[in-house]
Amino acid sequence: MGGEKAPLRVDAETAIILREAYHKIEALFRSDHYGLYDYVRFVAGKIAHVDAFFVGFLQGTSRIRYPYGYDDGEYVNPDTHNFGPNGQTAWLLSHRQTYRLAYDNGAALHAGIPVGEAGRRSADAVTVPIFRPAKSGPSQLFGLLSMQSYTPGSYDDNAVRAFEWLCELVERVLTREGEDREALRRLPAGDAAPNLLTSDHVMEYLSHRIASIREIAAEAMDEPDVRASVHAHLGRIIDATEHIQSELIEMLMETDEGPERRYASLTKAQQNVAVLLADGLDNDQLAAELGISLNTVKTHLSAILRKYGMAYRAQVADDIRKYLAR
Repeated sequence: MGGEKAPLRVDAETAIILREAYHKIEALFRSDHYGLYDYVRFVAGKIAHVDAFFVGFLQGTSRIRYPYGYDDGEYVNPDTHNFGPNGQTAWLLSHRQTYRLAYDNGAALHAGIPVGEAGRRSADAVTVPIFRPAKSGPSQLFGLLSMQSYTPGSYDDNAVRAFEWLCELVERVLTREGEDREALRRLPAGDAAPNLLTSDHVMEYLSHRIASIREIAAEAMDEPDVRASVHAHLGRIIDATEHIQSELIEMLMETDEGPERRYASLTKAQQNVAVLLADGLDNDQLAAELGISLNTVKTHLSAILRKYGMAYRAQVADDIRKYLAR
């Protein structure tokens, strides 16, 4: 990734479209993922014909979640699939580059579980992997953006390069958010914990978003001519619910009830040690803070590591911080 990148080779009209997209994404979509994906699909559609558009994120070793999908003019419900060794996701993991249907006549694309309308096969497709920096070694592939068409030969080199550039914008937005979260995690537990996502945060989010839907419905009821305006209001309600579905499936990737269960398995004395462990205290500091012997501290730490099934105290400390977020 070192060195300056070469100028993007696209035609003048495409360059104007991409420049406008850059400024809008930077200004409007830093925290609105659904809006970001929807806008990228819109921009891609100004450059080439897009019948289907999907955004997916890898989770674990064989699962991919799709928080956003669009197929033949309709929004596709978010979904989760386990991917196999021969599909498009596996191809991206192996090759770490953009997939084009022409590379294998669609073999990888059609080998996986179809997303969207199952009865139709795309006749052209471009799928771009998105990466994030790793603490060591090569960058980590963590997602994909795919534009597809039911018309053969829809995507020439100009369209592919433009789509790759758009995907780089998405990658930077998502990576920047990850870097911000990592910076917060470096703070002491008391400061970092509220920024970690828990199921409580998900419920609070749901309550807020559903309240916004109720307000939209209330506005519709107050209109002097309900029939004349009902279509527009229903469209807003549908858009709001689509936002919720898309954002929730991304939140589900980050929620984990394990920290609470593991913390509850500790005795009171072990919990006292664990909470201070999250603040980075060493053994001598733990003993002094709790007024116990160094041997007792070591005994508690051994029990905590055993119950947590972890090898290192840093792993336990990170898990405790997640629990404290609640």
